[in-house]
Amino acid sequence: MSLFRFIKNELIEIIEFVDDSRDTLTWRFPDEDRAIKNGAQLIVRESQVAQFVYLGQYGDQFKPGKYSLTTENIPILTTLKGWKYGFQSPFKADVYFVTTRLFTGNKWGTANPIMMRDEDFGAVRLRAFGTFDFRIVDAPVFLKEVAGTDHHFRLDEFADTMRSRIVSVFSESLASARIPALDVASRYSELGEALLPLINGQVVPKYGLEITSFIVENISVPPEVEAAIDKRSSMAAIGNLNDYVKFQMAQSMTQGGGEGGSAAALPAQMAMGFGLAQEMVKQMQAASAAPIAPPQSAATPAPGAAAAGLPELLTPAQVAEILAVSEQDVIATIEAGDLKAKKIGSAYRITRGALEAFLAE
Repeated sequence: MSLFRFIKNELIEIIEFVDDSRDTLTWRFPDEDRAIKNGAQLIVRESQVAQFVYLGQYGDQFKPGKYSLTTENIPILTTLKGWKYGFQSPFKADVYFVTTRLFTGNKWGTANPIMMRDEDFGAVRLRAFGTFDFRIVDAPVFLKEVAGTDHHFRLDEFADTMRSRIVSVFSESLASARIPALDVASRYSELGEALLPLINGQVVPKYGLEITSFIVENISVPPEVEAAIDKRSSMAAIGNLNDYVKFQMAQSMTQGGGEGGSAAALPAQMAMGFGLAQEMVKQMQAASAAPIAPPQSAATPAPGAAAAGLPELLTPAQVAEILAVSEQDVIATIEAGDLKAKKIGSAYRITRGALEAFLAE
């Protein structure tokens, strides 16, 4: 092989990136110690930019098109290298192809729940996930801050960093927005659009990236809070507690003999339950109609105080025991307004008269 042919083979004539992978962010042209000769052809395809780097400094950038590398076409590199021979000799520089197309369907999600204050539930933990689209808009910043000198930088190498940055901005924005957890589901689209400028304000100058679309697919509360919401919805659907008790009795009758009983015994149990409720109402009415005894001294208890019937004030637990229902059912009836009660601090107290009026309905 002649010396001329050897030198010619060592010089780069065509510089291009033809890889069809869908996850490549940047790719460095493999020079293999070969130099770029005067008049070499540079081919930059759509959705690409070519960035020249000489001795660690950013040089010329080329957008899609075909270029013949001459002194006139690469003025920045000419200045950096300071050629004395008008670009008559070969030169060496790193050429990075940066993908500028839109990368779609990237997933994000909160690794840990977001703690926030909510109007309905107080302090609550929320989880969220969704998708986002992005593209590279500043190749030098992206190469400097993200890809570095990696010869083939892929999407999966940067996915975790992107997710953590997006989740951080999302968490701060959601906590400061003070949107009730029950209202977030109806504002997914509005929330995503509102977060876009906040996220881009951080990722564009820092990473040279632009988030073009940010979608919130779901925001959920812990399972125990979901169970409480379902129970609250069920009680709202039940409505009147007295009707609910009757419905439960009817259900137990249609289910047949359960554990420890037979179908034939159920009507008797229902009759016993109704009779007990009626007897309690009569006792409370008699107690309320009885004359009030004069006050006794603290040292001498009032005669017959133990047999005076129900106390004047009852707790939800006592009312639940009287009605043979759960305490939560009683509280739900109070909150629905069917049973009158007074709230002292965080506890409810029901007067005997209010219970009598409720049972008399």
